[in-house]
Amino acid sequence: MRQTCVNMVHELARTDPRVVFIGSDLSPGMLDEMKAEMPMRHYMEGVMEQHLVGMAAGMAMDGMMPFFNTIATFITRRCYEQVALDLCLHDLPVRLIANGGGLVYAPLGPTHLAVEDFAILRALPNMTVTAVSDAEEMKRLMRATLSWPHPIYIRLGKGGDPVISKEENGFAIGKGIVTRPGAEHGNVLLLSCGIMTAHAQTAADLLAAKGHSVEVIHIHTIKPLDEALILRRAAAADSVFTIEEHTLIGGLGSAVVDLLIEQGPVRQIIKKLGLTDSFVKNYGLQDDLLEINGLMPPQIAAAVEKTLAAAGRAS
Repeated sequence: MRQTCVNMVHELARTDPRVVFIGSDLSPGMLDEMKAEMPMRHYMEGVMEQHLVGMAAGMAMDGMMPFFNTIATFITRRCYEQVALDLCLHDLPVRLIANGGGLVYAPLGPTHLAVEDFAILRALPNMTVTAVSDAEEMKRLMRATLSWPHPIYIRLGKGGDPVISKEENGFAIGKGIVTRPGAEHGNVLLLSCGIMTAHAQTAADLLAAKGHSVEVIHIHTIKPLDEALILRRAAAADSVFTIEEHTLIGGLGSAVVDLLIEQGPVRQIIKKLGLTDSFVKNYGLQDDLLEINGLMPPQIAAAVEKTLAAAGRAS
């Protein structure tokens, strides 16, 4: 997903003169072809992320569309003031490409795990927050950025994630995608984002095998949220589960719960599945940490059944 994303910057730059790439001490050779082809639109700077957000803001004020790429935690934690005041306050079309979203950098521990990025960025006015499911959907998102006038946060997976998105489903920023339709009434609704949509679909298969009617909606844009779609499909559901590779505080689940409560009255079972409110103490692979947090497909299916059983609504 990461390589696809940065390659798309080069592709977009060939058709749109506004596009510029800014990297913060990234891999040697990153977009060397773009550097050779258009040297005045490729910048590989040092470890100075706060400065580079300001640099991107200045370029955007001069009519450019910068794509700034570095590690997710450096964009969100280290540069929060600059993102808020340089980008969002001025509502500038800068694209923040965040390597290692969620638990991708599991071997590096809590300093590199971007598990609160949705929460802190969706709190900023004008910010758009995205987490696509795979490399092919990343291509569609990157093309859509050219016509989006606001700052965008683009969370990247680790690369090599299974391709589950489909061209025929289309893509628009702020519009969810029904990847598995459910029944007209009484279904289990799973709302997921990023790579967790693949896990949600597998969990849905496991639940369907046990007699549940399950609908899956991929919410690739956490902000702005597709409120109309969520409200419409939640109205047809007896239970709503949100699934995310993010802390349970302030992410997709919180956005959905806020929406449903504000639109009330709420009659559905609502359950958020995500990461616990604690710093990660374990090291390993991304899937190891997902399993510790109960976010592998069999665990998701089991959590759904346990929640339904506790409410007296088992299949």
